[in-house]
Amino acid sequence: MKKIRIGTRGSQLALYQANLVAGFFRSSSNEVEIEVKSIKTTGDKILDSPLSKIGDKGLFTKEIEKALLEGEIDCAVHSLKDLPTQLPAGLEIVAFGAREDVRDALIAQDGMRLLELPKGTTVATGSLRRRSQLLHLRSDLNLAEMRGNLNTRLRKLEEEGYAGMMLAYAGIKRLGMADKVTEILEPDTMLPAVGQGIIAVEARSDVSEIKGRLSGFDNRDSRDAATAERAFLGRLEGGCQVPIGVYTSFEKKQLTGMVASIDGETLIKDSIVFDPNEPARTGTELAEKLLSLGADRILDEIRAASDPRNSSD
Repeated sequence: MKKIRIGTRGSQLALYQANLVAGFFRSSSNEVEIEVKSIKTTGDKILDSPLSKIGDKGLFTKEIEKALLEGEIDCAVHSLKDLPTQLPAGLEIVAFGAREDVRDALIAQDGMRLLELPKGTTVATGSLRRRSQLLHLRSDLNLAEMRGNLNTRLRKLEEEGYAGMMLAYAGIKRLGMADKVTEILEPDTMLPAVGQGIIAVEARSDVSEIKGRLSGFDNRDSRDAATAERAFLGRLEGGCQVPIGVYTSFEKKQLTGMVASIDGETLIKDSIVFDPNEPARTGTELAEKLLSLGADRILDEIRAASDPRNSSD
């Protein structure tokens, strides 16, 4: 019997996603044994600092990719939004799962919606992208940093007395906690992260068997959207330190993207026609358009501010 070792983070959501892929392997063949191995990443170890302060290259993937390259696991299951646009040599994304709901969600005290939250109350989020868009929408709110798994965040919401918190709806839905959501924000209001809601399976490029076994798991729309959105991010050279959002709408045949200042005062947003025949070109073209509209200045300012050589300490 063939054994396939799947690597993933140890969070409840990560294990849920890894077991989805494990279930697919099992359903496609009786001659396979599956082992799911949880691997602690840098992002999982450092929970007392904002992601933007501890770097943005493979925070939730580097240790897993090392295990993959060294042959300790046969494939890795990630939330696509955690994967940097440049993968280590010898690795590739061999399958993109069908996209879950792409939107962001608000969990608020007393069932309030975003526009109903009283002025001056505090909303928690661990994402600069959400933070910037929230401040753009509601500059009268206070924002607090919050990280950790969903159960940890729900506990902190109660303990800290925050008015609410923002996070990706896909994870809440996958963990069966959608009933706790008080509002789901449409992409027109808050653009999601690159690849949000997509499960990515990564494997070594020289092992074709994994890719072959996952051909039925791979989703064409997810692959096209991921290609466009990752090309957009790659051209902007963005990451956790930069508020960038993007969304592929197959209904509208549009790719929409935004770059915002960290304080939310400046937000540059635009759309172009999505070309499914050339998704990478579409993503790059949208990035170039935003850069020409002034996103380059926002990006330069953010990078200058985060450069330790510019610190006065």
